[in-house]
Amino acid sequence: HLGKGNGSQRWELSRLRGNPLRCCVRDVNECGPPFGVSCGNFADCQNVDGSYYCTCSPGYGLVSGATTFRNESENTCQDVNECASGHNPCHSSTHCLNVVGGYNCRCRPGWKPVPGSPEGPDSTICAGPELGGCTPGDPYPEHLLTYSMAPTRTQHLSGFFEGVQDLRRHFKPASAQDTVQDLIQSVDKLLKAPGDLETLALPDRHHTVTHLLSGLEEVLRTLAKAVPGGSFTYQSPEGTELSLVIQEQGHGNVTLGQSHARMLLDWAVAAGAAGSGPTVAGILSNPNMQKLLANASLELDPERQAELEETHESPLYGVQWRLLSAVNSVFLSNTNTTKLDPKVTFAFSHPVSPGELICAFWKGADDGGGHWATTGCRTLGSWNGNTTCQCSHLSSFAVLMAHYDVQDPMLAVITYVGLSLSLLCLLLAALTFLLCRAIQNTSTSLHLQLSLCLFLAHLLFLTAMDRTEITVLCAVIAGALHYLYLASFTWMLLEGLHLFLTARNLTVVNYSSVSRFMKKLMFPVGYGVPAVIVAISAASRPRLHGTSTHCWLRSESGFIWGFLGPVCAIFSVNENALGFVALGALGASFLLLHKMLTFKATAQLFILGCTWCLGILQVRPAAHVMAHLFTIINSLQGVFIFLVYCLLSQQVPLSNCRPGLFPSSPLSVTDSETFTLSSRAIPDAS
Repeated sequence: HLGKGNGSQRWELSRLRGNPLRCCVRDVNECGPPFGVSCGNFADCQNVDGSYYCTCSPGYGLVSGATTFRNESENTCQDVNECASGHNPCHSSTHCLNVVGGYNCRCRPGWKPVPGSPEGPDSTICAGPELGGCTPGDPYPEHLLTYSMAPTRTQHLSGFFEGVQDLRRHFKPASAQDTVQDLIQSVDKLLKAPGDLETLALPDRHHTVTHLLSGLEEVLRTLAKAVPGGSFTYQSPEGTELSLVIQEQGHGNVTLGQSHARMLLDWAVAAGAAGSGPTVAGILSNPNMQKLLANASLELDPERQAELEETHESPLYGVQWRLLSAVNSVFLSNTNTTKLDPKVTFAFSHPVSPGELICAFWKGADDGGGHWATTGCRTLGSWNGNTTCQCSHLSSFAVLMAHYDVQDPMLAVITYVGLSLSLLCLLLAALTFLLCRAIQNTSTSLHLQLSLCLFLAHLLFLTAMDRTEITVLCAVIAGALHYLYLASFTWMLLEGLHLFLTARNLTVVNYSSVSRFMKKLMFPVGYGVPAVIVAISAASRPRLHGTSTHCWLRSESGFIWGFLGPVCAIFSVNENALGFVALGALGASFLLLHKMLTFKATAQLFILGCTWCLGILQVRPAAHVMAHLFTIINSLQGVFIFLVYCLLSQQVPLSNCRPGLFPSSPLSVTDSETFTLSSRAIPDAS
């Protein structure tokens, strides 16, 4: 015979008896002697017809992520950390311990393997010390144990898990329906009054949601197999709905669900590659999860995000969403539901709402947390409070109303630069009104309070507007911003009222009564009215303080009108009052009064309201231009206040307060003009 080699391909040709022209090709095993190809450390040689390849040994992998290589020089095999790969192979009642070339699943401290649980590193199931009395061979209790561990322990959560453990201790297959109902009622009780769960930081709260949803699906999947009959439906007193279909064999499409949602799927999808035993399909619709899901992020499908950014010609900063439907968890006997064919169709019921409606699912993260996502789901249509969706995977689904925040980098720069300048000017203005005793009166007291409120509001806006990590802290920040900006507008209202009363009483020497009236009125109104409005808002809808992207008021249920309503009312009053002042000043017989009142009325009308009107005009096609004008003018509001009330005010002789620090005002009055104004007892008016 003849041996022939060419690189990694070797054949051995042997002549066959009876026909010298016939020959056969017999493969040579390069991985064995005499060739003995070496693949290097932690690798094995695999022979195939006419060739060979190298693979890393079990528990090892190539750095590149590839699965094969050709020779020892390409070997980069290293230990794979199965416990940190994102696919924890251990049961949830154990913890994973990585070892070189493999991993071990070990019971947690104080826990012991459940009697009768399968042997093996990826099938060990453990029970806590209070559950040591398991009945060997019982197929249900060990699955209930998957709900015995919580990522974060709180008083309410501990009480819930103790109730679940009590259900497990008294569980009997004959009473499976009662156990299912009791479990759902326990979940409803937890969600209706989550208590200290709402005070958790966002990552911990969303970690808890992921654990609750996944644990509930696994427990119901197991318990459903013990439910007698072909189907089972249940509606709890709190409105949670459960629909189950259990069949030994089935084919074609099956529909299940109740008033919150209905699901249409192929029965082959429900069965999957399951072995013997009944096939289970179920959907649990829970309408009471809004509190725990508040401020969760929403991850858009990359194609949809690219489409939005192309439409708006700007990066997408974030998505504000509102949960419209119940949260619907789907569980099947088939646990491999990451890529389904055919897809599953859902019909969700929800309140009629304007805006874009999207179908989203709760996506668990590698660290145990979670967020909303849309990849793999598309909205087929929506009409009259019903939305139809189609998904290629299963999880917990809901319908969200989305509002997109498009990021304009230039607006962010303008905001930070403008507010920084405003903070400096407001601080200088407040120091001027506070330290220059010669000018301290009712008018400067109003200026001082307005400057202080705006300074604190702008400072909090710059430093804490996006601190959404801790829900309670974000709600407090939103409430504080609500109060400070309302207080600023209220002091603006008092400024306009003061100027109006001053102008109205110019013809009569009774300005002292105006001053006394304003001194009694301004502090209770300036700080009390905003406090009452914010207190009512916080008491009526506390969960609407703070969004997923900003610590501000939510727009749902008209809650934002707790701010916009008073602002619109103040603007209307100021516009009428200051318009009266400007028109009345035109008929004044004194040059000084004409100059002073006309200038102040025009400036205050601009500062106290007109700048905010630009926000209302942010509609297409002028939205982009108006957004820039609104941001520029309002971020520089502190600069305008300092300019009008200090540098250009004839009332504030800054050169006398700090010699050489400020220039003389171009509108400074002469000694004779000051005497004339003082003789009419109205020094407070300017």
